[in-house]
Amino acid sequence: MNKPISRPIDAQVRIGHVHLKVADLGRSLDFYCGVLGFELTQRYGSQAAFISAGGYHHHIGLNTWESAGGSPPPAGTTGLYHLAILYPTRAALADAYSMPPFRLTEPPITV
Repeated sequence: MNKPISRPIDAQVRIGHVHLKVADLGRSLDFYCGVLGFELTQRYGSQAAFISAGGYHHHIGLNTWESAGGSPPPAGTTGLYHLAILYPTRAALADAYSMPPFRLTEPPITV
């Protein structure tokens, strides 16, 4: 077992960026850029892309290096379970989810 931490992490610490393995880069970009409004900052063909908000080099890296055409992991396996993208207001989030081809009333989106 790990030794307990002697002091908590600073409350001002933020997560700088996340890298996600995706099955379909185009579909992922359609969602993250086309619906949520992230900006494409760099792309490496059909294998990888980096997206951001507010001019940062990238908040999210998307790649298909080991996942192209893959399916979601089966239940009971490890992996990223949840990622929260926080909009400044509910109205801004509702506006993003009103963009076609996705609608807030549709089932959850797997990208």
